[in-house]
Amino acid sequence: MPEPNSRPRKIQSVRGTHDLLPVEAARWHAAELTIRGVLARYGFGEVRTPVFEEADLFRRPLGEGSDVVAKELYEFTDKGGDRLALRPEGTAPVVRAFIEHSLHQQGGRHKLFYLGPIFRYDRPQKGRYRQHHQVGVEAFGNGAPSQDAEVMAAGDAVLASLGVTGYERRINTNGDPACRPAYETALRAWVAERKDRLCRDCAGPRLEHNVMRVLDCKVESCRTATADAPRLMDHLCPACRTHHDAVLSCLRTLGIEVVPDPRLVRGFDYYSRTCFEYVPHDAGQQGTLLGGGRYDGLVELLGGPATPAVGWGMGLERVLAAAPAAPSAAALTAYVLSTAPAAFGRALALAQALRRAGVACELGAEGKSLNSQLRASGTCGAAWAVFVGEGASPIGLKDLATHAQEDLPEAELLRRLAPPGAVIG
Repeated sequence: MPEPNSRPRKIQSVRGTHDLLPVEAARWHAAELTIRGVLARYGFGEVRTPVFEEADLFRRPLGEGSDVVAKELYEFTDKGGDRLALRPEGTAPVVRAFIEHSLHQQGGRHKLFYLGPIFRYDRPQKGRYRQHHQVGVEAFGNGAPSQDAEVMAAGDAVLASLGVTGYERRINTNGDPACRPAYETALRAWVAERKDRLCRDCAGPRLEHNVMRVLDCKVESCRTATADAPRLMDHLCPACRTHHDAVLSCLRTLGIEVVPDPRLVRGFDYYSRTCFEYVPHDAGQQGTLLGGGRYDGLVELLGGPATPAVGWGMGLERVLAAAPAAPSAAALTAYVLSTAPAAFGRALALAQALRRAGVACELGAEGKSLNSQLRASGTCGAAWAVFVGEGASPIGLKDLATHAQEDLPEAELLRRLAPPGAVIG
């Protein structure tokens, strides 16, 4: 029990989490609406999956040697004894839903997108929290190179809609099960000869479980040690080379410029062939805005039929930090003030009528002086101040930008401020 007269301990947010207060949350909401509109134009429909799943859903495809499983997975046993995990990425849950709800039996292509929080226990980074938010697209049922290019074009469209500029699109290929195993064997032998020059992760679990991740390590000593490593591009089978060349051709047709990056790999075992990242020109080591690629084997790995698939994921925190011109929510239209205490009831009723007519408005606090309400109206961002007096007196309407003011009957005020097509009365 606390000591008498002691103050309770102040509880703060958990390290690596972030509160969105109203101004920032409004900006997020507007950005999410914009993203949904762009992806709808590209034919993607939204899917929402739970924030926790069976842990095996992530352990199986991500691989025991991946950083996510080895270091970052929020995993726990629930009261029923089931082993669960908070989702560390969005693709595997969407694939699980695709299989569980038999979307593959409906035939044709299925283009889905998700938007929501994901969880990774990692050192918090700029734009990356332990709970952060991700948008992703997944296109199932189309193995053509043009689908890879269309998915990348959708990523460009999303970034453009948020005002993000000044980035480059890096692209590579991860090969496929026909050509990658031989390359991994050769790369592992090459890297093993330089093991003493690598960081602990690369010399240990990555070398053993996912040697291609050594090429993507951000530690400078590893990048120097592997600067001349064998390139997968030189070991591709004919089918993978043809696919990659066709993706590049489709991107040229779309007017999308890309930068070949032989060191680029995706961090999870289920990726194959095309992989890409969108990186700001001034990015540091943790600057990727959007990344993805093709994962034709994942649906089958999780118990479904062999199904080609390609997609990307985008961290919202990082993208919005790079988007100073991102759309903001609609501003407050009106601030309703009562000019006398006896006028507050009328002001309350008018504010309700404005809101029902589709007008965003705020109401001055009851019992506050007119001067106090005026100060509040000047700091809330409203476009208009609405002055309400007693009885049936006209309503005062003041443009807070120009300070022009006029008196109007209540019905005329509603028509003036209501958006087009609003129902008044």
